[in-house]
Amino acid sequence: MSAPDSDLEAAILTLAAARGPDKSICPSEAAKQVGTDRGIDWHSLMQPVRRTAVRLAMEGRLIILRKGKPVDPADFRGVYRLTVPRQD
Repeated sequence: MSAPDSDLEAAILTLAAARGPDKSICPSEAAKQVGTDRGIDWHSLMQPVRRTAVRLAMEGRLIILRKGKPVDPADFRGVYRLTVPRQD
C-alpha cells in the first residue's frame, strides 16, 4: 500500500467512523481532506478513493451505499456513499 493509499484509507475510515453506522460520508470528503493535507487537487484523488473504498468493502471494513442501500463493491456504478458496518 503506497503512502497516498494509506492516507486515503485512514481518512475514509476516520471520517466514516466519526459519522457512525447510521450516517454516511461522501467519498469527496476523504479526497478533500487528503488533498488539502498534501497540497494537491482533491479531484485527482477520486479514483484512488474509489479503489480504496472497494478494497475496504471487500475486507468487510466499510459498506458502499448507492441510494441508501448496500451494493456489491465489485459491481456498482454512479454516485455512492460510504459507511461503517454496525458492531451490534
